[in-house]
Amino acid sequence: MTEQSNGNAGAEGVVDMDEPKKMTREDWRKKKELEEQRKLGNAPAEVDEEGKDINPHIPQYISSVPWYIDPSKRPTLKHQRPQTEIQEGFSAIGEWYKRGVQENNLTTKFRKGACENCGAMTHKKKDCLERPRKVGAKFTGTSIAPDEHSQVQLHLDYDGKRDRWNGYDPEEHQRIVEEYAKVDLAKRTLKAHKLQDELASGKLDQSEREHDSEDEDEDKYADDIDMPGQNFDSKRRITVRNLRIREDTAKYLRNLDPNSAYYDPKTRAMRENPYSSTGMNPDEVGYAGDNFARYSGDTITMAQTQMFAWEAYERGSEVHLQADPTKLELLHRSFKVKKEDFKEEQRESILEKYGGQEHLDAPPRELLLAQTEDYLEYSRHGAVLKGLEKAVARSKYEEDVLINNHTCIWGSYWKDGFWGYKCCHSMVKQSYCTGASGIGINNSECVPFEEGVDQLQEEEEQPKTLLELHREKIKEKKKKRRRNRKNKKPVSSDSGDSDDEDEEKKKEKLKKALEAEDKRVKNVEAMMQVDERKRPYHSLQEVKAPTEEEIEAFRMKRARPDDPMASFLGQ
Repeated sequence: MTEQSNGNAGAEGVVDMDEPKKMTREDWRKKKELEEQRKLGNAPAEVDEEGKDINPHIPQYISSVPWYIDPSKRPTLKHQRPQTEIQEGFSAIGEWYKRGVQENNLTTKFRKGACENCGAMTHKKKDCLERPRKVGAKFTGTSIAPDEHSQVQLHLDYDGKRDRWNGYDPEEHQRIVEEYAKVDLAKRTLKAHKLQDELASGKLDQSEREHDSEDEDEDKYADDIDMPGQNFDSKRRITVRNLRIREDTAKYLRNLDPNSAYYDPKTRAMRENPYSSTGMNPDEVGYAGDNFARYSGDTITMAQTQMFAWEAYERGSEVHLQADPTKLELLHRSFKVKKEDFKEEQRESILEKYGGQEHLDAPPRELLLAQTEDYLEYSRHGAVLKGLEKAVARSKYEEDVLINNHTCIWGSYWKDGFWGYKCCHSMVKQSYCTGASGIGINNSECVPFEEGVDQLQEEEEQPKTLLELHREKIKEKKKKRRRNRKNKKPVSSDSGDSDDEDEEKKKEKLKKALEAEDKRVKNVEAMMQVDERKRPYHSLQEVKAPTEEEIEAFRMKRARPDDPMASFLGQ
């Protein structure tokens, strides 16, 4: 019977931990009476799980355990004590990364993987802060720098991360104090020497020296500084604070109309826009009232969230903007999503029941009927009196610009694939207008100036062969002979015979060059059949420079793949 009762009690305990049992009115009354007796000292104090007494005068919001720590709601103050088990694994608040080098560990031999410049193992050559040596420690093996302190990453706790003086060396402040003390001592010494020199020369009186020493103040340089936003008198030591910066225009001076926005002199507030009566745009003015800044940014969003919190509280959801901001934000977001989904479902159900999707997908009314409600009023001549005038499509080029006495623009006339001027039928751009006389001339055979120049340049760029140059020289010589015959007496025929002999010699040389070219081509073809490893050196190269006849023979004999008669050369 006892075991059964204990088992039931254990089961009830488990049920109580999962779902607390509701107290009756009698139990509540007994609990309150026990608390009053404990406060009066007539009843023993409540004990926690560690055997420590719980002060009955502690407020309930401190002594009650939060639900996320212990849902059993047993009497304890453990949640108010430091949580040592949570802080295990963290570094102490006084720990910090070690600085400097390891003085006890000295090395005299270069180690593999160390810095090639100084020999330390804790960094590489590109990260070395020592002066680059002419010959690194890797090759000399001397002056090996000691290793720096290597320390793992510190895991600081909440207080250690937020301690602004964690890792600060107090000796650094002492160095700064000593440095300033040395500067101050040097100034005092220099001033004493200066006073002694002035006394020795008689420029300074003893009474003046005593007066200067009495008025000497350590903060005399700081007293001369004017603080921003204050009027500071260094002689009387009186500070007069300004209520506003004088460069800013006062709110009541922005609009002197007494019927404009109200200005409260006590709080110096002007909630409405002072330029509202003038009709100015609030975005263009420098000051548009206190409400303009008050209702900007996230103020409207916060007001909407507050309204949603009030409405949710009225419908049974216990949310508060200041107490549960995260819970309220998540609830508000889910409400927005559900609201949009509900609207979409309602819209789809209506369309599914009644139809009409094609009317929602239809283009705008203005495009369907080609009509608008824009009011336009025209004059008797067709000019727009009221409303927007239709914009004329403009080109990026200058329009209706007439040059060189033309009455039509360039491109107004076209003939045989060329553009021109309609007024004179001229095909040359930027030419002078010739009027009716230019129209009478047949422009069909004319070629535009630019294309004619291009054709001449192409003809000039084509290279001439030696045969063509030779023939031109012969023609020039014949012309000179004819001129000489007309101008002078007839001469003997020796010169003519010599010219004929020269031509015969050149033909003979060209014939020999052609035969030599044939032999060379055959030799090249034969050598190409031979294996590269058995072919003699420079067998396909010529050492001497070719003559004009050999160059001409090469041009005449070379194979051109684009020549339509190339296949008939060997026949």
